[in-house]
This record gives sequence, structure tokens and C-alpha cells, in this order.
Amino acid sequence: MFDPGVKITTARLVLRPFGVSDADRIRSIVQSGAQFLPPGTPGKASGIAHWLKSGVHELRRSGQGVHLAMADADDRVVGAISLFKTSWGAGTTEVGYGVHPLYRGRGFAPEAVRGLVDWVFATTELRRIDLTANLDNLASLRVAQKAGFTWEGVLRDAAMEDDGPHDLVMFGLLRGDSRAPSDTLPRTELRTRRLLLRPPAEADVADLAATGADPLTQAETGLPRGYTEADARAFIGAAERIRTRGQGIAYAVTELAGGRFVANVDLRDADWGNRSAEVGYMTAPWARGQGYAGEAVLAIARWLFVTQGFGRLQLRAAVSNVASQRVAEKAGFVREGVARNALHGRDLVVYSLTPADLA
Repeated sequence: MFDPGVKITTARLVLRPFGVSDADRIRSIVQSGAQFLPPGTPGKASGIAHWLKSGVHELRRSGQGVHLAMADADDRVVGAISLFKTSWGAGTTEVGYGVHPLYRGRGFAPEAVRGLVDWVFATTELRRIDLTANLDNLASLRVAQKAGFTWEGVLRDAAMEDDGPHDLVMFGLLRGDSRAPSDTLPRTELRTRRLLLRPPAEADVADLAATGADPLTQAETGLPRGYTEADARAFIGAAERIRTRGQGIAYAVTELAGGRFVANVDLRDADWGNRSAEVGYMTAPWARGQGYAGEAVLAIARWLFVTQGFGRLQLRAAVSNVASQRVAEKAGFVREGVARNALHGRDLVVYSLTPADLA
């Protein structure tokens, strides 16, 4: 059984049991309709007093977990965090959390998870903590990454929501893990003389779909045939998940003057041990021939080398794609050779760029 008097203090929060003194705050939350309190929270104000006195503590009394309030410096409940599905024999438990809508975006969830994890491993014999999040819940995926959990796999259609089944990401943290956040490339904006590079957004879907469906793009890349807005939307969602896992980052490239979408550039296959990555790009058909792709790639390369400490950027282009090869060469990439049968049976010219090439 978990300690009934647990009190965990982090930089900005206190994780503590819910108590009768929280009645007014919980009543206000329930009446507002905010959804973040533990399962079993009464839907009507009349049940709150009994829940705070007994119901919220049933999980702890069962030995299977504990529900704790996230309280701020004023002892105001701003979130909730729980351990559940605890198996003392196996040495495992699972963590779940929720933050009041008005307090989201401040980093409370990862701070609370880290604090609870430290307490679990310091005061119990448990050896593993699970964390699950819907694949499309990017905020929760980022919480897991920031708290040092390892992405272990995706359970297909494992979570049922009001809108249907969702894929569920399984994260795990072992007692001996470092608990340091995994390496990721930060979301940032880059500017050149003519361009703004920013994270792709919903507003880019139509232009991204038109670029992906363009005959030349289809002929020279491995994009899905008959590229649609659904494909573009899926790419944008997947791009942020890829960034969260530390595998790369994507940029929508727009003109500084006017804001028109002109290209997509993405870094992929980031190797943090060797500090290397690969870059790919596609230029919108209405923006070709103006040097936008090379300008954007060069800006990303400089940022990657100078601020992220990378030492190599690879670029591959189909042997038949002379325009893409020109982009690489104008940006200063060095041709290294040809990778045979590298993309759907097609040969690819391999280029690389290192910090010394930009000196």
C-alpha cells in the first residue's frame, strides 16, 4: 500500500492526497465541466464531500495505486496525477495525469511526473513505471519524452474514445534508466533573406497536398501515389511525433514577403550518437527555379551544425532528378557516390555536408 500521508514537493508543485479542504475548488472544477480529475470523480456537486472523504482514497486502500492532487504555491488544485494497475509482486505500476485547461502549457505535467517517479523509486521496491498516451495526443507524448520515458511501441486501436478507437503509445521507465529527457530537435523558426522556416501547420495542408500530388514530385520521390490532403494532414501529425522521438524535424517554408508556401524541408534519421542526419525537400510547383529549396536547406544545415552540434548532413537525390542534384551542389554539398536500388529500385546520388564545407 502507498503511504497515506505522501507529500512530494517539486519546484512549483506539491503532490498530495485530495482532502475535504479541497471541496470548494473541486466543486468549481466539476461545475465548469473541466475534464482532468481522476476517474470516479462525481459529476454533481452533491457527491463531492463523500468523494473527498472516502471515494478518492479507495484506490490507495486497495493497494493498487493512489490519486494525488497537483497543488500550486497557493495550494490551489491545478491538476491530478495517479498511480494505478500496481502489481507489487511484479514490481510495476502505471502513471496517469491531467492538468486543468487554464494551467496547461506551463510544464506542470512533466514536472509532476518526474517528481512522482523520483518518489516511487526512492520509497518503494517497484522497478518499472508504465505510461500510455494516444498516438494523436501530441501534448501527452511530449510529457512522456520530457519525463525521460522510453517509447516502446504502438498498440493499434487499443484505446476507445467517443470518436472511435485510437492507437496507444506504450512508454516505460525502469529504475536504472537515466530519466533524462531524450534528445530532440527543438521547435524553432529560422529566417533567411527571403524565407521563413517554421513548423508545418493545418493551414499548409492544401499547399502541401498540391505539392505532393504534382506530377514531378510524384515522379521523383517516394511519396504515396495520388497524394491527397489526408496524406498531407497525416504527414504533419507524424512529423511532430517524429520530432518528439528525436528522429528529426519538419519545416514548412514560406516567403517572407506575402507568406506563400513554397517548399517542405525535413530532417530525418537523426543519429544522436554520431550527430548526423539526412535532409529531404520538395518545392511547390509554383515556386520552382527560384533557389528556395537550397536557401532553406543551407539555413537548416547552419542551424544544425552551430546550435545542435551535428557534424554531418546527408542528402540523396534520384539519379534522374537533375534539379534536386543542382540544389545540393549549389548549397555546397559534396557528391559521394551512388546508392544502387536505394528507393523503390531506383539509384540515388548521395551527397553530404559538414561544418568544414561551410567554413
